[in-house]
Amino acid sequence: MAMIHWCGTGLSSGPGLRRLIDAGRALTVWTIERPQAEALLAGRRARIADYSLPALEATLRPGDVIVSMLPPDLHLSLARLALHRQAHFVCASELTPELRGLDAAARKAGVAVVGEVGLAPGIDHLMAHDLVADYRASGTIAPGDTVSFHSYCGGIPARPNAFRYKFSWSPLGVLRGLKSPSRSIRHFSELRLAHPWEGVTRYDAPLPQPETFEVYPNRDSLAYIDDYRFDPSWRIEDFVRGTLRLLGWAEAWQPVFAALSDASEGAERRLAQLAERLLRENGYAPGEPDRVVAVVTLTAKRAGRAVFDRSWVLEATGDIRGSAMARLVSGTVSLAVEAVLAHDIPAGVHAAPHDPKLVQGWLSALQVQAQYLAKVDHLA
Repeated sequence: MAMIHWCGTGLSSGPGLRRLIDAGRALTVWTIERPQAEALLAGRRARIADYSLPALEATLRPGDVIVSMLPPDLHLSLARLALHRQAHFVCASELTPELRGLDAAARKAGVAVVGEVGLAPGIDHLMAHDLVADYRASGTIAPGDTVSFHSYCGGIPARPNAFRYKFSWSPLGVLRGLKSPSRSIRHFSELRLAHPWEGVTRYDAPLPQPETFEVYPNRDSLAYIDDYRFDPSWRIEDFVRGTLRLLGWAEAWQPVFAALSDASEGAERRLAQLAERLLRENGYAPGEPDRVVAVVTLTAKRAGRAVFDRSWVLEATGDIRGSAMARLVSGTVSLAVEAVLAHDIPAGVHAAPHDPKLVQGWLSALQVQAQYLAKVDHLA
């Protein structure tokens, strides 16, 4: 039986890790925090090993799977190790150009390198693939129609605080993410923002109980037009992948935005100090529930009237099974691991799958991880 080498025992690891063990998979947990690993196992039996690349390499066999739940800057070295040993590699994070550059080597080795199988990126990709497939099969496509795509996702506190956010992972990583410029399409024109918070708008989410949030475009949305298999002939009015926050977030974060705009000497040190303070003041207490909201919508219009308008809507909160973020991130990772072991994902570098059978299977499996997950036809 192939061995799953689960590397990392951070806040997002537990539910997916336990799911694979409960399914009878052979699994080794690699960690630098044994007590943390034992807590995540919650009484389950699995081998725990002290993490190091040489130790992992010594036990890695062809056909095994390395799962990296470590910081993104460590993914590439683990993926290269996997290829060297003819093993597969899975992570939740974005596929960087360096990881995508391993495609030829992965195909030659006959192994899969899989990324973007967490929440966002990950579940949002599945939703997008499904909606695009629906639109293509709808029979409503006609020349001249305009197409709009909006994908918003965010982890937010279930109990709102004055800061309108709580940190469930590295606060410095959250802050640095806000320094990345963004590209999207708004009203048929490319929108470039040096700072994503400059593009904050209000958004009415079609939840079971409708709610208004703040959203902003995140990184390079345009790179996903091809990934989502939009037809080159489609007239794109809007195309944005963005982050969702509680109403009032932009106002509460004005001091943070000022710090992020500071380019003077010592700014990075001051930013790290700010991150530490924000975590102390706005971190989750043990057992405190978090909340995840994601909405992906594809709309086509003809002469200003919608002829196709569907959304995937997800809402989840933390419960006794773990945080909502952990369930959705590591739960999706565990589905990718199973797909790799079943050879449902071919050799090469891949993000969340397009295959309709896998898309439907994964979304069905994720139903239990969310309090609400449904596809909504706004024209029905």
